[in-house]
This record gives sequence, C-alpha cells and structure tokens, in this order.
Amino acid sequence: MKKKIMSAILAAMLVVLSVAGCGSSGGSSSAGGSGAAASGASTAAPAADATKITIAVPDPEASYIYAAASEFAKRAMEYSNGTLDITVSGNGSLYGGDTAAGIKQLSAGSLQMLILATSVYASFEPGFNVISVPYMFDDQAQLLDYLNSETGDALMNRVNSMGITTVGKWTRSFREVTNSKRPINSPEDLSGVVLRVPNNSLYVEFFSACGAVTTPMNFSEVYNALQLNTLDGQENPVDVPYSNKFYEVQKYISFTNHMADAWLVGINSKFYDGLTDEQKAAIDKAGEEVQQWNVDMMAEQDKVALQTLIDNGMESNELSEEGKQAFIDVSKSCYDKFKTLINDDELFDATTKFTGRA
Repeated sequence: MKKKIMSAILAAMLVVLSVAGCGSSGGSSSAGGSGAAASGASTAAPAADATKITIAVPDPEASYIYAAASEFAKRAMEYSNGTLDITVSGNGSLYGGDTAAGIKQLSAGSLQMLILATSVYASFEPGFNVISVPYMFDDQAQLLDYLNSETGDALMNRVNSMGITTVGKWTRSFREVTNSKRPINSPEDLSGVVLRVPNNSLYVEFFSACGAVTTPMNFSEVYNALQLNTLDGQENPVDVPYSNKFYEVQKYISFTNHMADAWLVGINSKFYDGLTDEQKAAIDKAGEEVQQWNVDMMAEQDKVALQTLIDNGMESNELSEEGKQAFIDVSKSCYDKFKTLINDDELFDATTKFTGRA
C-alpha cells in the first residue's frame, strides 16, 4: 500500500515539476525542505530530545533523489525509535548549489549529511570516474551488483579519508540521447550532431569518438540553445527532458543507456561516530533498504516521464544488440584515455573484469 501511495505522489510531483519547467540537473526551482513527509508515509513524531539531522540534496522536491532521501529519512527515524529527527533540504540550498563546496562542508562537518553523484566526487577522487565510463554497465541490476561487490564497496568508501562515511549506495537512471535530427541507433547516427555534454572529459572523449560535435554547456542554457538550434541535442536521464519540457524543442529520444552514475549517501564521520549504536544501525539499515526502493521507484517514474514525452510528440527508439555493441566498441577504443582520467589501473581492470568489458 505504501508503495502505491508513493508512486501516486511521485507522479503528481513530476507533473508539478513539468509545469514549472524545473530540472533535476541544473534548472531553477524553489528550495526544498519539507523533510520526510514528502515520502507520503506517516512517521511518529520524534522525541523532544531527538538528534536532529538535515540531509542536503542537489535537486528540487519533485526530483527522484529528494523522494529517495525522504524515504530514507522516514525509515531511519522509525528504526531509531524516535531518537532521530531527520529533514531533507533540496536544490543544494545548504551549500549554495556548488557541489564541490558541499563536499568540503560535509568533510569539515558544517553539513551533517549530503547525497551527491559519484561523478561529482570524481573531482576529489578520480576513481569514481570508473562508474561513468560509457557502456561499462549493462543495466541497473549489474550496476547494483557492482556497488555491492567488494570492488564497488571499497570504491564507495574511499571518501573515508575525507572524513565522510558512506551510509548508502544508490543507483541513478542511465543517460539517453535526445535530438532534433534523427533517431540514434548507432554511433554513425551521431555524426555531425551538435550535442551538449557536461564539462567532463569522459563525455567529450566518448561522444567525439562517435562523431558528434561536443559542446560543454551549463545546463541552465540548454533549453534556449535547443530552441535556437545552436544545439541539435543533449543527453540525460529521461526525467530531465521530461521535467524541462524538451519535447517542445526535441523530436527524438533514443534509449542509448550510454552512461551510469550512482548516488553516494554521505554523513560526516565525526558526527556519525558520535551517534548511539541504535542510531547508527537505523541509518545503516535505511541506507541499505532504500537502495532497492530507489531502483523500483525510478523504473516506475521513468515510464511516466517517457509516456509524457511521447504524448507530446517525441519519438522513442531502443538500440538493437548490434547498435549497442557498436557503441561499446567505441567506448573500448577510448579505454586508454579513460584509464588516464581514472588514474587507477587496478580499479579499472577489476571493474572491467566484473562487468565483462575486459
């Protein structure tokens, strides 16, 4: 019953976000902060002397990660028997939207908890780039298995040296290509396509190798660039073109599933060590349980997002096995460059062995 209630609320949240035109990857939106109540499930009021925790997330209240953080907060409070009082603050408002500053604040203790993408942590620990190597992972299940493997677990705990303890390892929806020129079924279809990519060498190297004209650009500028045909396309998880109304300026969405990412649920180590054993156990249990909850939620909501794109005139296509293999081959041709970025041959080799890309 709780899952049905959660799905209905998330669908409504996504509709609100679509109307507002706010994005989960850099669009403007009002700051969040409604806490665990956003999960749609009731939680007994914490004790008056409960330990207060605020979880900072980078995206607005209608985002997937805000919903997952709220579910985490609800469960952790319940398991702590009312000794924890946890709220969620969205839009990166607690760290001014600067993710690097947020990580530094978490490390220093001025933030108690922070959920950010591993691709962001790669600026501090290059090893995290291995998760986002194009076509490193087949699907969500394989990515989840990797995060829970000995190799993945060790990687996610590299933040320990920064004074951060990892209490959750959650996946994100894979990234897809939208554009106004043609369906993308093979690397050749990207030839000459002017594609916005984040300012990250992994993206630039891969899409350039596919023949695209890569254009790093702040996300806030993307809609106008697509509208003016300065850009032909962009790439993001499906909820981003949905929530930002890219169906108004894009014709095709191709399920390339070209790149993975993960969420690192971090807590300041000194703060965490000061909690009671019961509170630590509650946080650890919630972080572990929400891992699968988040996968199920994303799968449901991605369907909502895609159907809305189609209803608004976009055409959708899936890659054939041959097309996917052609993209994998392009990615493999860039492995030497990717290994230089990651700067950890042992980690890279262990990961490719795990995923069958060796």
